[in-house]
Amino acid sequence: MKKRALVLGATGQDGSYMVDLLLKKRYEVHGIYRKSSVGNTKNIDHLINNPKILNKSFFLHRGDLLDPGSLTSIIENTNPNEIYNFADQDHVGWSYEIPSYSFRATALSVIDIFEVLRKLNKKIKFFQPISSNIFGETKKIKQNEKTIPEPNSIYALAKTTTLYASRMYNKVYNLHICGAIFFNHESPKRNKDYVSKKIVQHACEIYFKKRKFIYLGNIKSKIDWGYAKEYVDYSWRIMQQKKPDFYVIGSGKNYTVEYFLKKCFSYLGLNYRKYLKIDKKLFRPSKTRNLLADTSKAKKDLNFKLKTDLDALIKIMMDNELKKYN
Repeated sequence: MKKRALVLGATGQDGSYMVDLLLKKRYEVHGIYRKSSVGNTKNIDHLINNPKILNKSFFLHRGDLLDPGSLTSIIENTNPNEIYNFADQDHVGWSYEIPSYSFRATALSVIDIFEVLRKLNKKIKFFQPISSNIFGETKKIKQNEKTIPEPNSIYALAKTTTLYASRMYNKVYNLHICGAIFFNHESPKRNKDYVSKKIVQHACEIYFKKRKFIYLGNIKSKIDWGYAKEYVDYSWRIMQQKKPDFYVIGSGKNYTVEYFLKKCFSYLGLNYRKYLKIDKKLFRPSKTRNLLADTSKAKKDLNFKLKTDLDALIKIMMDNELKKYN
């Protein structure tokens, strides 16, 4: 019998990579997408437009995290072995503007799903990603699974709530809820609201004379960057563990936004200093300390080792963006 998986947020960066991975592993894959993402299916269009895959091994369902009724119905009808939840309001900046919505979509909706699993089928395995933003104000130089969360944004607060809810439902109701505490992970699929994608896109636009300048906030911020496609692979590996657990997944290396900027412009033979404008409006309302992943536990249990360093990731993203101009 084929394993059956349900992927929430199937049109997003992580969700679409997960769909591809599961199909390669010969799963029957069901994806959920909401109305606002109907016109934004580019990450899975290669599947939607393939009659050998759509409604054969990959199925799409309309639903919404904030509608427990639709999620209950989809889980009942698909009866998956595994559920991967990559759907939430995942942008820190946006969470300042729409705090209540952000918290409900990122935390309360997950608790609703846990309640469905508790009442419906405790054997369904559930994967829940958590953001390293939960460590916002920590004084620890490196963060691991035992580092106490100190959130300083609504998004981080919501993710902290989700982490503790996951642990509680594991312990109290014996559900199989596992997950990863992901540090920043990028790819060509990254939304343009994120600084990595913005830099890549604007560098290319400047190179092709479609833009004169790039406007950024604090370029001295240090980030632990990795390749989303690799992180999703470890999501699957975490799901296959016998006992549900959470793992820190990150590169364990810090680079400034300025480094990322310099590398992208250098790839095009440009000096970023000629085009950079610092805009203080783009600084975040609250500062987050330099976050750095301690992946000791993942190395021990999952044989964790990343293949793609930041320079290689930048090349992947730049090459993909340049294809748009060919």
